[in-house]
Amino acid sequence: MIDAIELPRAPVGEWFDNLVSWCTDHLSWLFDGIGTAIEASVDGLTDVLTLAPPLVLTLVLAVIALAISGWKLGVFTILGFALIDSMELWDDSMDSLALVLVSALVSTVLSIPIGIAAARSDVVSRIVRPVLDFMQTMPAFVYLIPAIFFFSIGSVPGVVATVIFAMPPGVRLTELGIRGVDPEMVEAGEAFGTPPNRILTRIQIPLAMPSIMAGVNQLIMLSLSMVVIAGMVGAGGLGGVVLEGINRVDVAKGFEGGIAVVILAIYLDRITGALGEGTSMFRALFARGKATRGAAPRDVAAPSADLVG
Repeated sequence: MIDAIELPRAPVGEWFDNLVSWCTDHLSWLFDGIGTAIEASVDGLTDVLTLAPPLVLTLVLAVIALAISGWKLGVFTILGFALIDSMELWDDSMDSLALVLVSALVSTVLSIPIGIAAARSDVVSRIVRPVLDFMQTMPAFVYLIPAIFFFSIGSVPGVVATVIFAMPPGVRLTELGIRGVDPEMVEAGEAFGTPPNRILTRIQIPLAMPSIMAGVNQLIMLSLSMVVIAGMVGAGGLGGVVLEGINRVDVAKGFEGGIAVVILAIYLDRITGALGEGTSMFRALFARGKATRGAAPRDVAAPSADLVG
């Protein structure tokens, strides 16, 4: 008797299709503006990256790596990007790098404020958490379907799908970092009469910066993982190279595109990781300097004045 009972079909797909159609009909002006801004950003950054000869840009990137992370990453940068150039994938790599940087920047700008709001409000956290679960568990390919409807094909739907896919770790780690700040530090700031916004900017964010930078690192890595998927909607770059290798069953071409993606991933991962460690180091030096100045009687009130002012 129970086996004969059949539940009616829930037309979830039709509901979503109707929602996409409504947005396309009534919010086309918004999507056109977003698409124009993203396309201009990606194209402009690509032009900047391809303006200088490959050797010159490689040296610039190596100097940045040397200054931020050390000589090992500097040597790797020279060898890795020289290999990309020798495989004749320089332009495609710069296209992908521009796509990743724009996607990561948009994801960071969106995820950090949301993470801060979730850390400061339990209500916001309870609302945001299931949304992030949905964004992380939904297959990335699914995001491409409405993105194509809203933005046609090209780099724009690739960026939009990448932003949606990459945001969750940035939000989660920002919230985790803010909530993980020692409550006694916050209470000390409140005891000095520090306004809440200044407690956030002077105490909580600096102390949570390693966790925030770990979130930025993760969203950059997720953005790179979307490069191949973005190539399926005409975003080009290394995703297009790998996709072409798959379609033609060209093992050599697909492997070379994958190696180029790995080189970009290692470079960006080490840079963002070193920035997080550097922030922690600078904060420790700053705290040590504060403690040294605070030892003198005339500077006893300095920390409170700094926080309140």
